[in-house]
Amino acid sequence: MACWIYEGMLMFGVVFIAGYLFGTLSQTRNAMDNRHALQGFVFLVTGVYFVWFWAKGQTLAMKTWHIRVVDLNGAAITQQRALLRYLLSWLWFLPPLGAGWLMNLSGAEGGLLTLAWVAVWASLARFHPQQQFWHDAWAGTCLVSWVIAAPPKKPTGA
Repeated sequence: MACWIYEGMLMFGVVFIAGYLFGTLSQTRNAMDNRHALQGFVFLVTGVYFVWFWAKGQTLAMKTWHIRVVDLNGAAITQQRALLRYLLSWLWFLPPLGAGWLMNLSGAEGGLLTLAWVAVWASLARFHPQQQFWHDAWAGTCLVSWVIAAPPKKPTGA
């Protein structure tokens, strides 16, 4: 969970820069102008970020917490598998966002629904045989602990 929060803080910077770049290139003065195009652009930039780093094995937050994403054989994942994992990871947020939009919920109600769904979706991992998140199971990936052994120390001569 700490890695997830750290990843969120890093994504704030990525999304901020993407929004600034979009606003500058499209000459958008108001955030509500071109809103759907901005959302699509941020979705694309976020996807490129995650697919790129997952195909390399780790995002910066995952490196900090010694976590690596691998396929079921323990090998690095391909960009196609990373893209599938990215798209399936939206199951954490799309169902409550869609339901909130369909039910015309206020921002606070939608936020509460999203928090409740994230808690439910996270707890559903308990029902998986290896207790992993379902988007990982469906994408054929898993998260593993990854610590690189430190090189041996050179003896000091006296």
